[in-house]
Amino acid sequence: MVVGAAARRTAVAGAAKHAARWSGRKAGPVVLALGMGSCLTRGFIGAWPSRASLGGSRTGMAFFGGIFGSPQGSPTPIPDAPSQNAKHYVTGNAMYPPWPEGMEEAMFGMGCFWCSENLYMKVPGVYSTQVGYAGGEIENPSYGDVCTGATNHNEVVRVVYDPKTVSYAELLQIFWQRHDPTTLNQQGNDRGTQYRSGIYFYNDNQKALAEETKARFQKAIEGLGTSKQISTEIVPAPKFYYAEDYHQQYDAKPGSRRYCGLSPLGAKLDISNLDGVQA
Repeated sequence: MVVGAAARRTAVAGAAKHAARWSGRKAGPVVLALGMGSCLTRGFIGAWPSRASLGGSRTGMAFFGGIFGSPQGSPTPIPDAPSQNAKHYVTGNAMYPPWPEGMEEAMFGMGCFWCSENLYMKVPGVYSTQVGYAGGEIENPSYGDVCTGATNHNEVVRVVYDPKTVSYAELLQIFWQRHDPTTLNQQGNDRGTQYRSGIYFYNDNQKALAEETKARFQKAIEGLGTSKQISTEIVPAPKFYYAEDYHQQYDAKPGSRRYCGLSPLGAKLDISNLDGVQA
């Protein structure tokens, strides 16, 4: 059966605002419903708990981690990753390298990867985007693995872009302005290490720009009259593992549940005079 939004809302008070994150996949009977922390914790026979089911709830992750055991990953890509010949739902371009000559890559973690990919996939100059898992301790994790909270992966968006049309600084401006980089392992109601803020650089110039814009944005935050400090990690790009196909370009697909867990602060980043910032 397909569990509808109305049924989810009746499961627990306040669940409606989280039901938008359920993937809509068919599942077996509902065997548990708990309202805990930032999400509706729910298990389905024969299926991994969905995004709405777990979010980042420590209670939910501990419960499902206990049922399914420690995540093991796989020596090969997960079977429901996009196929090698898959095309981007919005741009129609390739989802796998090799990319056309002149393209560069960027990788960001800024909360729910549905939301972060939606910010980048229609930007002029962006050739392709993919969502996946990075920075963890096992190979080829599934969404279920990551939801246990035991793998240390982050939900990330990889952006393939033409630097002649859109600069890395402009991509960073979107990153800083469209989420809250001061909440450790959290965006809005999404909580867990997979929702941490991160910039994963591919070269020394990207690193230099990330660090310079971080310093500028910290000043912009302080200009709002708050003492919040940025917790964003800036580290070399780890290996990228594709997330399941149903996560890719999720917000652009018919029938997707409208959801955005990002919580921008309202501060603005000045990216002028960055041409001289180099490693």
